[in-house]
Amino acid sequence: MTLAAATDLVTATSLAAAKNENLAEISNVLIYSAMAVYTLAFFAYIAEWIFGSRSKVARTAAALTPRAQSAKKAAPAVTVKQEGGTAVLERPKVVVRAVAGARDVPDGPGAHGGDAQGDLYGRIAVSLTVLAFLVEFGGVLTRALSVQRAPWGNMYEFNITFTTVVVGVYVLLLALKKNVRWLGLFLTTTVLLDLGLAVTVLYTESDQLVPALDSYWLYIHVSTAILCGAVFYVGAVGTVLYLFKDTYESKLARGGRPGNFATSVMERLPASASLDKFSYRVNAAVFPLWTFTIIAGAIWAGDAWGRYWGWDPKETWSFITWVAYAGYLHARATAGWKGRKAAYLALLAFGCWLFNYYGVNIFVSGKHSYADVGLGALTAVGF
Repeated sequence: MTLAAATDLVTATSLAAAKNENLAEISNVLIYSAMAVYTLAFFAYIAEWIFGSRSKVARTAAALTPRAQSAKKAAPAVTVKQEGGTAVLERPKVVVRAVAGARDVPDGPGAHGGDAQGDLYGRIAVSLTVLAFLVEFGGVLTRALSVQRAPWGNMYEFNITFTTVVVGVYVLLLALKKNVRWLGLFLTTTVLLDLGLAVTVLYTESDQLVPALDSYWLYIHVSTAILCGAVFYVGAVGTVLYLFKDTYESKLARGGRPGNFATSVMERLPASASLDKFSYRVNAAVFPLWTFTIIAGAIWAGDAWGRYWGWDPKETWSFITWVAYAGYLHARATAGWKGRKAAYLALLAFGCWLFNYYGVNIFVSGKHSYADVGLGALTAVGF
């Protein structure tokens, strides 16, 4: 055997060892299976909204009845005050989780509308969402094992990892007993669209990284970028729903009469003030991590390219996104910018994040582009 033949044999053996086709195929099957389960969850969430519909009288009664604070503590009964020789019945107070403001309204009963049948479908939907999350996580894990590296070496891998983390954030909030089940329908819808885009347009065969990306910073920088994007997404959904709910409440305050469909949907969402507060809190909580993501990317760029900052398109839009969210948080903390103005700024910031991921990766070339759309940028939102 000649030296060249021996070298070719060693190279072929190394590539075979580095890429496990069986695991890659298992990953594909798991991703498609997760999409199927997400679809079932989507229909279950739809059923929760449909079968949870109730009459206006029932919704009003629920709004006037305090919720039980725990499974062991029932709602207080109607109290009786003695005023002289007359017994006066006091109506239970409306429970409001919204912040105090010009328009204090109670949070809606949730997508199930307070109906037992609707709640059953909602619980089924959550169970299917958890199952789909576990299956998709298995798909991401086997994709990583197939090439023995982090599973975010191209846009396809970033998409499947990103959607997994998004659902993981949602499941975690549910596990922490947060009132976020209203997110389920909107989340599964967009996750299915994102996965559909991943498996049709962005799909790339599993392969090894280019040398410049083979670094431990891959695990630090990109993982934090994915987590930040997932939380920013959850905040953006809350912001969009806040704008709709705020419009609905404003119309009611002016004496208007929204349509039956709008009423059915909006009365089951949290109050606009609660949605506003939710979006602000999740964005504020993850912003320091986004700052770290940019700093970590700069350090990685110094190791890989010999310079920390070069105003590459990806670097530029990462910084623009940082500035947009910093402006939103500053404006949100200023009394005059609470509400719709701050919400528009939050959506602008998330739009910058989306363009940094899709627009820059697909339409703009730079140091972060290592191939075509499949490898549009390893760090889809960072460096």
